[in-house]
Amino acid sequence: QNGWLNGRNGVNGKRSEILKTCIETGSKMEKGLFTLTVPTGGGKTVSSMAFALHHAAKHDMKRVIYVIPYCSIIEQTADIFSNIFGRENVLAHYSGAKHDDSKNEEMNQKRLAAENWDMPIIVTTAVQFFESLFSNRPSACRKLHSIADSVVIFDEAQTLPLQYLKPCVDAIAELITNYSATCVLCTATQPALQPLFDTYAPKLRPTEICPNTKELFNAFRRVHYEQLGKLSDEELANRLNACGQVLCIVPTRKQAKNVYGLLKGDGCFHLSTLMTPEHRRGVIKGIRERLKSGKPCRTVSTSLIEAGVDIDFPTVYRAYAGLDSEIQAGGRCNREGKRPAEESTVYLFRPESRYRLPDSLKRPMQEAYAVTHNKKNITEPEEIKAYFENLYRDTDGELDRNNIVGSFEDGIKNNLSFPFKTNAERFCIIENNTWTVLIPRDEKSSKMASQLEQRDFKPNKEFYRRMGQYCVNVYENQFKELSPSLAVVDEKLAVLTVPNLYDSDTGLSITNDGGFGLFA
Repeated sequence: QNGWLNGRNGVNGKRSEILKTCIETGSKMEKGLFTLTVPTGGGKTVSSMAFALHHAAKHDMKRVIYVIPYCSIIEQTADIFSNIFGRENVLAHYSGAKHDDSKNEEMNQKRLAAENWDMPIIVTTAVQFFESLFSNRPSACRKLHSIADSVVIFDEAQTLPLQYLKPCVDAIAELITNYSATCVLCTATQPALQPLFDTYAPKLRPTEICPNTKELFNAFRRVHYEQLGKLSDEELANRLNACGQVLCIVPTRKQAKNVYGLLKGDGCFHLSTLMTPEHRRGVIKGIRERLKSGKPCRTVSTSLIEAGVDIDFPTVYRAYAGLDSEIQAGGRCNREGKRPAEESTVYLFRPESRYRLPDSLKRPMQEAYAVTHNKKNITEPEEIKAYFENLYRDTDGELDRNNIVGSFEDGIKNNLSFPFKTNAERFCIIENNTWTVLIPRDEKSSKMASQLEQRDFKPNKEFYRRMGQYCVNVYENQFKELSPSLAVVDEKLAVLTVPNLYDSDTGLSITNDGGFGLFA
C-alpha cells in the first residue's frame, strides 16, 4: 500500500490515484450501494479494501466481508489481507479452507469464527455467501447477524450467476435497505444491474467510487485485440509454437489437453481442473519463474487462469467467450505496462466445432461477438454496458430460473407463508452432479488416502477442507469410467488407486471428458 501511495508515474501512479480516491470516498460517504469500476491490473483488491475500512471506521461498522467468485483465488486474496492486517484478523471461509486439524485453542476459535463469521475481515466465495442467505439451516443462518452492519465487497461482480441474478440482486438490496450494510460491486466490467435494483429497491442508486472511468481505461490500455476467426487445433498450435512466451485460453478441458499435446520444445505448461489445486499452484509457480527469467513459456489453460492469477505474458490467445472473460484474458497480457500496447496482442479466435460448449457460455459468447466484432479495442465502457444490457434481457425467466423471487412474492400475498426449505433447495449455484476423486501424489495426500481406508476413521470438516487441495471433481459418466481404478469411500468420494492415470503434466486421464473450464 505504501509503495502505491508513493507512486507517481506509469501503472503504479494510476494505482496510487485509485487507492487515494477509494480512501477519500470511503471516509466521507454515507452507507449504501457503490460500484468500483477499475481496469484489470488497477489494484482493485487493495483499493476496495481501503474504501471498506475507512467507510467502516466512519460508521462504526462491524466487519468487512470480501466475496470472491472462485475458490482457486481465495487463499491468495486472504494472504494479501493477512500480510497487511495480520493473520489473526482475517478468516478465509469456503469449502476448501485449510484450518489445521489441531486441538489448540487458537484453531478452535478459528473454527467457531468460521461458523459465525465472527472476525474483522472475512474472505469467502459467492457460493458460500448467497447460499447462506437463502439457506434454512441454522448453521448457515447464524452468519446473517454478522453480515448486518458490515461492508460487503463483491469482487468480479459480473460473475454473479445469470440464472440466479434476480435473487442475488434482491438479496443485496435487502442487506442495504434493511440490514444497515454497505455493498460494493467491484469489477473491470461493471454489469448493468440498475434496472434490477430499480425493481427491488427503487430509491437505491449506486455511487461510482472512481467516476473518471473512461480516463482510467485509457490509462490502463496496455494491449490491443485482433480477431482471427476460426482456428483448428493444429493452426492454433503452430501459432503458439512460433512464440517464445504465450498464453492460450480455451473453453474446455478436452481442448486444453489436445492443444497442449501439439506444443513443442521446453517450457510448455498445461492448466485445467483435471489437475488438483495443489498441482496447479506448483505449475503456476513454474510459469512465473520462466516468465521472469525470459525463458520460453507456452501455456495452454482453461478459464481458471483468468480468475485473479497475477501473471504477465507478451501475447495471449483467447477463444471467443463472454466479453468480461475476453477482457480478463487481456489482463494476463502486458499486465505491468512494460511493453508498448501495439507489441502486446490478444488474439480472439473461434475453436473447432467438435468441442461442445457449455450452455452457460453460448449466449454470453453470442452477445460479446455482436457487440465487439471486428473491433481492435473491446474495453470501451459503452460497449461493456451494451453487452450486459443485452445479456440481461430476461427471456423466459432466465434470471430467476427456479422462481425464487416469485415464490417469496407469492408468500407475501399468502399470509406470509414462505417456502424457506424449498427455496433453500432451489438456490444451488453449483449443481451437485460431480464426484470427488482424491489423488495420492505425495506424503500428505497418501496419508489422507490411508486414513479414508480405515473403517473406524471418521473424517471431520477440517479433514475434507484440507483434502480438497488434492482432489479432482468429475461427472457421473467419468466416475463410472474410472471406477475400476478407484477405491470408493462413499457415494460421492473415491480414491485413485492406479497412479499412472494421473499425469504429471495434464492431471487425471479421462477418455470421455466433456468437462468445461468453468468452475467456482
